[in-house]
Amino acid sequence: MTENRTALIIGGGIAGPVTAMALRRAGIESRVYEAYDEPADGVGAMVGLAPNGLDALGVLGADAAVRDIGTPVASMVMRSWTGKRLAEFGGGPEPVFHAVWRADLYRALYDEAASRGIEIEHGKRFVHAEDHGDGVTATFADGSNATADILIGADGIRSAVRGQLFPDIRPRYTGLLGFGAMLSQATGLPSTNGSMHMVFGKRAFFAYQVEDDGRTGWFANLPRREPMSLAEARAVGGTEWLRVLTDVFAGDRIPALEILRQCVPEELVVVGALEDLPNVPQWSKGRIVLVGDAAHATSPSSGQGVSQAIESALHLARCLRDVPTAEGAFAAYERLRRARVERVIAAGARTNRDKAAGPVARVVRDAVLPVAMKLLAKPEKMAWQTEYHIDWDETVDPGELAAAR
Repeated sequence: MTENRTALIIGGGIAGPVTAMALRRAGIESRVYEAYDEPADGVGAMVGLAPNGLDALGVLGADAAVRDIGTPVASMVMRSWTGKRLAEFGGGPEPVFHAVWRADLYRALYDEAASRGIEIEHGKRFVHAEDHGDGVTATFADGSNATADILIGADGIRSAVRGQLFPDIRPRYTGLLGFGAMLSQATGLPSTNGSMHMVFGKRAFFAYQVEDDGRTGWFANLPRREPMSLAEARAVGGTEWLRVLTDVFAGDRIPALEILRQCVPEELVVVGALEDLPNVPQWSKGRIVLVGDAAHATSPSSGQGVSQAIESALHLARCLRDVPTAEGAFAAYERLRRARVERVIAAGARTNRDKAAGPVARVVRDAVLPVAMKLLAKPEKMAWQTEYHIDWDETVDPGELAAAR
């Protein structure tokens, strides 16, 4: 029987509500504390929910809450700046992923957690946690505090909880800025028939999907040597960024210019610097543990960030259910997860390097990509990511984990 019956979850984005639902199923009650004064509707850009992430939500019975809010992507068609088709991923009976706006995913998971009686308190900006040995007390900026058996930091890539535990850990800039939009008006472009086209342009990366009704969603990754904060990037303004992007893609033989010219500044979502978190040496300390991007942020190029956070939430709950002590449960959770998430992060980093290739590296990239893509496009090459399944009923045995390590 576990000694951990209650939990404080810091962060009410994606990982927070999912962790609370997983803990509830494991018999552990929790409350979520969110820094925003109200639900963060409208925040965030397009993200990919991979089959493994949707499968993990299905373990919690929460997949129906999100299945209908995204656009199923039947396949990913990879192209060069010349328009040449390099490879196609997917094309089978099931989507390769669901393209969903983060704000919609956030709201769906938030509402699902609330419908299950999980309490989410707003205006609770985390300041400090004190580990008493038999419990943890969190203090918030408004002067209030809360105590439980354990504390879980689910507060993202710039986690304040991680900052207290490991202040020297910083996100890594990928060399790319992110932009995107869902155009409100039909572009007149032909439907991509459920496929998302991903183009390694001469100077930047561009992806787009045209739905049957003509609506078009797109995103772009723009190489930049120096990072920009989100505030700095947004201060540039949508009009200027659209001008920059139009200039960047002017020499590419793809529909980028047609799409960008029909995007109004108010529709443009400026993401800012894309980052990852390649290695946090330790995910827990005492009765405090990290989950999701706070522990293992992968860049958007992996298409796995959301899905890895959901997987980790389930595994953390299973470990807390089956391992009696907090320290033992956290150690088992880290051993279950570290190798997989760091492999995903590394795969995303390789894609980032292709997207941010300079003039010389671009020549090499364009020569190598056709062969590399044909090899990677085989379904079995990506099965380790997308066909991953969590057996909720399987008992976590810390002794077996230690032996395997």
